[in-house]
Amino acid sequence: MIVVPEEFARSTVEREGVRGAAWLDGLPGMVDDALGRWGCLPDGEVLHGGVGLIVPVRRSGGTAVLKVSSPHPGNVHEPDAFAAWGGRGAVLLYARDDERFAMLLERARTSTLAEIEDNDEVATVAGRISRRLAVPAPPGLPRLHEQANAWECRLRRDDGELNHSLPRYAVGFAVATVQELGRVQPDTLVHGDLHPRNILRTDREPWLAVDPKGRAGDPAYDAGTLLKARALTFLDADNLPRGVHRLLDVYTEAAESDRERVRRWAQFHAVQAAFRGRRNGFRRARSGPELHRLTSLADRLVTILTPLSCLRT
Repeated sequence: MIVVPEEFARSTVEREGVRGAAWLDGLPGMVDDALGRWGCLPDGEVLHGGVGLIVPVRRSGGTAVLKVSSPHPGNVHEPDAFAAWGGRGAVLLYARDDERFAMLLERARTSTLAEIEDNDEVATVAGRISRRLAVPAPPGLPRLHEQANAWECRLRRDDGELNHSLPRYAVGFAVATVQELGRVQPDTLVHGDLHPRNILRTDREPWLAVDPKGRAGDPAYDAGTLLKARALTFLDADNLPRGVHRLLDVYTEAAESDRERVRRWAQFHAVQAAFRGRRNGFRRARSGPELHRLTSLADRLVTILTPLSCLRT
């Protein structure tokens, strides 16, 4: 039986408590069962992401990875997205067991787009991947427009309850984005979490996406995820506005997306991040001077991305 990495076990229990511990107890058995049913043998060190265990395997058709994720609603539609893409811009899906949240997938390398320092290259690759993933959404996927009411309610509640320095016009612009772009969206398959750590080097193509949420909506929505993921690269930038606008411009061109929609969704994500940091902290810092520094960065991103025309309305 495989050995579950200690870090993965600890984070699962911290996140999901007793239910997570029970799932971990049965995880080695689920892995062994899937290996047997799909004719695979372990072929390397057991890896993991935030919610999924990754076992490199070898089978008659070559190499692959077995991924078993924790049974969370956010993981339900990952195989549906892979199936719809059929290897277009994402790793291939070879087999699935939805009851156990298990998949047999094309093996990617461990090197991710996050390791690239050049923001132009990162934005270009992410944009091209986003363009390739923009296919008609299959039926049954959650629609992003269904979250619009919850997004607006949360923005208004955070604005009223939190001690923050975001300009009122900036929060109002994020609310307007939800009202104008959030409630009516294209029926297009959206990755939903397209940050550079979810874009890996592979043998079949230079880069392919992994770990999709599988949603239907506006492909421009994913631009905000990219911006948040690259925000730390701007901490010591000489010209923060120029760097932020450049990142989004390069992404927009590569994704063949609408510039205004990309910027509006990015601003919406930045407002969410500024509020979320005040409530829960950030992954990098939960308190202290670093939290203050990151919160200040989030606030500056909001201001940069809010059009000056909002000052006059």
